[in-house]
Amino acid sequence: MSANPTALEVETLAAEWIERRFFGAWSETEQKELDAWLAQSLAHRLAFVRINSDWPRTERLAVLQSPMRDAPVRAVSREPWLKFFRLAAAAIVIAAASGAVTFVMSRSSENTYATHIGEREVLSLADGSEIELNTNTVLRAAVTPSRRTVWLERGEAFFRVKHEASHPFVVMVGGRRITYLGTKFSIRSDSGRLQVAVVEGVVQYDDPTQQHAAASRILREGDVVVATNASTSVLRRSPHELADELGWRRGVLIFDRTPLSEAAEEINRYNHKKLVIADPVAARMKIGGTFPKNNVNAITAAARELFGLHVEDLGDQIVITRR
Repeated sequence: MSANPTALEVETLAAEWIERRFFGAWSETEQKELDAWLAQSLAHRLAFVRINSDWPRTERLAVLQSPMRDAPVRAVSREPWLKFFRLAAAAIVIAAASGAVTFVMSRSSENTYATHIGEREVLSLADGSEIELNTNTVLRAAVTPSRRTVWLERGEAFFRVKHEASHPFVVMVGGRRITYLGTKFSIRSDSGRLQVAVVEGVVQYDDPTQQHAAASRILREGDVVVATNASTSVLRRSPHELADELGWRRGVLIFDRTPLSEAAEEINRYNHKKLVIADPVAARMKIGGTFPKNNVNAITAAARELFGLHVEDLGDQIVITRR
């Protein structure tokens, strides 16, 4: 394969990996080679999941339930499946060339989108709406002429929704429902905590699991709902504060007298190398400033220079303690 493979070449190679894994005597070495190929780029990972999800499940079950399933798997004819995979790859590439958005999984009219740690993706939906996915986010979307529903499974997203009065735009997060009424808004869901921030316009927020007043209400520009299983509260944010919270859209994290432990937790969302604050006193120290979200070293340098803290790089993590 060339140094800069085409989309079709990537999709075809993904199909060959899947074909080898199912029909071959899959080894630990091959698994490591596949893991390395997947780690090379987002395009590889998207292609692999796309082609794998398009394999007809009924046929897969038929093979697995066959009386020959205990026989060497290479006894099963491989050519029809490889042909199917390659045709599916070609179809996906043609769709992408015609302006379709990138997706990782498809079932009927519902698509699943995902980002990995440190990544950010902008999606253009069929109705003209746009969604920005933050780091480590999974989102499903069903957007058709008669329905506009999105499910945020994990992570954080910013929505710019095209107005269609007859077809409301609905985002589901667990049992909670956020309905677009003409707005730009962000939603973050992690560790059992949901935050909805309205940047512009109005949204309807509904939580059928809660009985208090905040569980169903209209949110306007500057309103922020913070909900857990135990409580729901509505806060007010200035435009400046909202812009700071959405700094990730510009590739930065903005802290203002933030405890070092909280800053570390936030920057760890974007990086594989984790920042560990091992000293409780250091954890409570307050830090401020603007930091690149994908650069752990920027915040460790600030901790060393501002507070005189000891920074030790252990490979997969950086540990901060007092001297």
